[in-house]
Amino acid sequence: MMLHQRLLFILCSFCGIVIKEAATKNKVKGSQAQFPITQNVTVVEGSTANMTCRVDYNDNTSLQWSNPAQQTLFFGNKKALRDNRIELVQASWKELTISINDVTLSDEGQYTCSLFTMPVKTSKAYLTVLGVPAKPEITGLSRPAAEGEDVTLTCTTSGSKPAADIRWFRNDREVQGQKEVNATGRSFTVRSSVHLKVDRKDDGAAYTCVVDHIALGSMPYQVTEVLEVHYAPQVEIVHSVIVPQEGQYFKLECVSKGNPLPEPVLWTKDGGELPDVERMIVEGRDLIITTLNKTDNGTYRCEASNHLGTNSDEFILYVYAKDFPGTTTDPNALAQHGPDHALIGGVVAVVVFITLCFIIVLGRYLARHKGTYLTNEAKGAEDAPDADTAIINAEGNHAHAEEKKEYYQGAARNVVHLKSENLGFANNYALRQEYVRCIM
Repeated sequence: MMLHQRLLFILCSFCGIVIKEAATKNKVKGSQAQFPITQNVTVVEGSTANMTCRVDYNDNTSLQWSNPAQQTLFFGNKKALRDNRIELVQASWKELTISINDVTLSDEGQYTCSLFTMPVKTSKAYLTVLGVPAKPEITGLSRPAAEGEDVTLTCTTSGSKPAADIRWFRNDREVQGQKEVNATGRSFTVRSSVHLKVDRKDDGAAYTCVVDHIALGSMPYQVTEVLEVHYAPQVEIVHSVIVPQEGQYFKLECVSKGNPLPEPVLWTKDGGELPDVERMIVEGRDLIITTLNKTDNGTYRCEASNHLGTNSDEFILYVYAKDFPGTTTDPNALAQHGPDHALIGGVVAVVVFITLCFIIVLGRYLARHKGTYLTNEAKGAEDAPDADTAIINAEGNHAHAEEKKEYYQGAARNVVHLKSENLGFANNYALRQEYVRCIM
């Protein structure tokens, strides 16, 4: 009997333990199964947002979605809010998925999924809506700008959320702008400005505004404005021939830059009209002289004007003779012969200078010796029967006749050693006769 009682007690204890463990497991399992799971969602304005709520285990308890205003959207598969944009995607005991089409910024907020157990369990999911920025617009340049004018270009985009970023480019180079952000309801309006004092270098420059935003991904918006700057003309005359010669074809080109482009240009010669319209032809900006001659020498002037001013350039034309030495139409030939001409000119100048100095010294020498001879001849002319005796008796005294004879004999000996060309310096006939008599 005692044995049966002990066996019965052990059996009851074991059953109690088994029942207790099973109850504990069912309690834990039910706790895990009755908790909803959701995720936050981010979408671009105008697209579709899918809101999903799941449970791992469910004992046929209904799921419900509510909007940020706590309005019920769907209870199970039953639609509760009359909004054609909201549709049912999936409804079961384990999942409730709904979609919101054509999402607006006002749809943003915290949505609630509820599991109607006792007590009710909930999970939150935040819907983020990105506001797409509007295409940008550049303002501030409604007309062509004049050189030196202050210009402000402003790029504006609205409707972005979060605020968009704006960058500026001048052609391919980024330039700094001043940014301004203003809130407009749930979105933002962004402006960026660049300030510049325009000059002729800005004419034709492309200023581009680029709008970057997360909603645009890798395809940012951009808009470009090309500047038009008006400026006064700039003129330069270009000639076709380096050394113009008689009979040649000759062209002067008036290269004029300006905005608006000066048209036409005015050609004048020496301050007046072109003198020979048959040979001097104006074609557009070019002045053509069909056949050059000496009468074409002068100063040619090209003048260009627009509403911002007038500018001009001048060219002095000198026409060379056709066979003028050293003239050539080849610039390389001019460059090669230039140093030779300079060298020849220098040598000629030195030779002329030396020749003049030699002539002056020789003239003074001859003038001095001729005067001495005439003086001596005059002194002895009265007593001498001939010119030779007059020179010997130049002092009027015969005492020195032997000394003078020795002097002339020595001179005669020296004559033998004179070259024929130097003998010409003894140009007095009487002196030459004396040389011959002494030698004899």
